Amino acid sequence: MPNHKNELFKNLFVLEAANNHWGDLARGKKIIRDYAAVVRQNRVKAAIKFQFRDVDNFIHEDFKGNQDIRYIKKTEATKMEVAQYRELGEAVRKAGCIPMATPFDEKSVDLCVQLDFPIIKVASSDINDWPLLERIAFHRKPVIISTGGASENSIDQVVAFFEKRDIELAINHCVSLYPSSDSQLELAQISYLKNRYPDHVIGFSTHEMTSWDVSMHISYALGARTWERHIDIDYENVPVAPYCSLPEQVDTWFKAFHKSKEMLGTAYSERRSIADPEVRYLDALVRGVYAKQDLEVGYEFSSATFERDFQLAVPLRRGQISTREINNGLVLTQALKAGEPVTIDHINGPYSENSSLRKLIEERGV
Repeated sequence: MPNHKNELFKNLFVLEAANNHWGDLARGKKIIRDYAAVVRQNRVKAAIKFQFRDVDNFIHEDFKGNQDIRYIKKTEATKMEVAQYRELGEAVRKAGCIPMATPFDEKSVDLCVQLDFPIIKVASSDINDWPLLERIAFHRKPVIISTGGASENSIDQVVAFFEKRDIELAINHCVSLYPSSDSQLELAQISYLKNRYPDHVIGFSTHEMTSWDVSMHISYALGARTWERHIDIDYENVPVAPYCSLPEQVDTWFKAFHKSKEMLGTAYSERRSIADPEVRYLDALVRGVYAKQDLEVGYEFSSATFERDFQLAVPLRRGQISTREINNGLVLTQALKAGEPVTIDHINGPYSENSSLRKLIEERGV
């Protein structure tokens, strides 16, 4: 099977302009400017995402202008022209971010391609919208899907669909509640998705309203490597939805990401490298071997007589043998007086004969 872990997805933040920035070009550009500054300051990789709908055909003729159905009212209120979306996409690129969109119909998928957006997002509601998915697959763009309330079988089907076509895919855990409380986040699903779909980057798309750091620490530790939040700005007295983040909150989010990386480290499949300060600290706690009585050349170490003839005590001195190096069968090559430390020069064996091992012992201790 090909490797679907596209580097494009790794440590990618997707910032969705909430409510499609209310269809206001100036507002959209200000969102881009404000968040691009936070992205640059925190040195992260980020996409700014819009929503594309072919509004004239997306709403049935009988319901156009309906003010009672919230989704229809919002869709019509945020309608924009292709030229305006092109302008927004160029603004995102110039700001150093990745332009991205969630298309909700086939014509909008074509618009993503027309504007050369590198990634397409599939909303939770469309995870099994097969005409839409077929159009996305036709263009072979990398895809991020949100799982939302989808069943296991539905997720299996869509993952298999993109795998069969060898299209790069990331899978976001998502709870489709706007906003979500802490008790609704179900972060353990990240582990479930990682185990079930090991060949894909797993992410976390969140609508929470209480924290911009705790869920980052947890999700990163569980293995999430792409994240998504709705963003907005406090601007022109337009109310900000409780599931949206403001620039200062996203700044906290990014900083939590860097702290998570720092704390978790990088060694996932092998033993970590032990830093010299840690080695020196631990060496200072190890007991050294001291003679309890005079011992002659040729004395052989044995567990049967060790407690009688030796004391184990701190501090460990420079070049002294510690509890780590004592073995049955070692032989003294120099005589010892009572109270003297047993050093690397007093014994035979690999620690005295191997230059690299000998150097480690000679350079530790006080």
